[in-house]
Amino acid sequence: MAPDTVSLRYFLVLAQELNFTRAAARIGIAQPALSARMRRLEAELGTALLVRNTRSVVLTTAGAALAESAPPALAALDRAWDTARSAAAGELGTLRIGYSLSTGAETAPALVDRLIRGNSGLEVGAVPMATPEISPAVADGRIDAGITRGEQPGRGVRRFLLRRARIGVQLAQHHPLAEHPEIEIADAAAYPLRLPDRAANPVIHDQLSALFRDTRPHPRFHTPAVSFDMSQRDLRDGVTLAPAGEAAATAQPAGLTWRPLRGAPSLTIHLVLPREQSPLHRRIRAVAKTLAHELHWLPD
Repeated sequence: MAPDTVSLRYFLVLAQELNFTRAAARIGIAQPALSARMRRLEAELGTALLVRNTRSVVLTTAGAALAESAPPALAALDRAWDTARSAAAGELGTLRIGYSLSTGAETAPALVDRLIRGNSGLEVGAVPMATPEISPAVADGRIDAGITRGEQPGRGVRRFLLRRARIGVQLAQHHPLAEHPEIEIADAAAYPLRLPDRAANPVIHDQLSALFRDTRPHPRFHTPAVSFDMSQRDLRDGVTLAPAGEAAATAQPAGLTWRPLRGAPSLTIHLVLPREQSPLHRRIRAVAKTLAHELHWLPD
């Protein structure tokens, strides 16, 4: 049986001081208690570690060997305890995140960066995924967490609101409506409206199209020929508008701008985690909650 680590640490102090009185004072215990600890340690090992007299302490051969070999062993044990505590706190492991491409301009990078910088023991990998595939992938364990635009359906997961964003429209800077700080929904409906492909994100497609349900005449909707065309060519005609969240304003190609729609509800971005959560999942949730507060992603 290995000796208890407390007695071993006391022994190392005594091996440095070679004096029971000084060692006991340094440790912060009574001298008789230290003497009793050393006797038990010797009994456990089955050999003498110290030669005692009234004035000094001398290490035996076994005592000298233990004083030399114990420090690295205790350091390794301390590291093992730290590793176990880090794992229990969700600060250690591999984290796989899938995110909607539309969250990749700002939200997903901010969360991934915070996870990496604040948790050196985490190996984080994030990949864009088709939005309808994220919740099922979290539920069956293919990924550990997801970031979706809109509250996506799916079983076996829990969704946490991460961000609210105003709805507006992207448009060319020379578009007639660009001179307004806010645009009325009815005014926007008078122009061709580009919506994301419904197959890519049915929830958001339906939410955006519902904004114009009561406008007359009905607006002209179309979907782009190329999904996620970063150049936004179809908006440069100075006529077409693209309903989008305010995150679009932070990643605008030259010549385009974004204006909020007056009275429109907000778009939401959600963190998706499995229903049964490990310490790692709880760590993600805590980091995301702190980040959302610091960056004012959610209203107070």
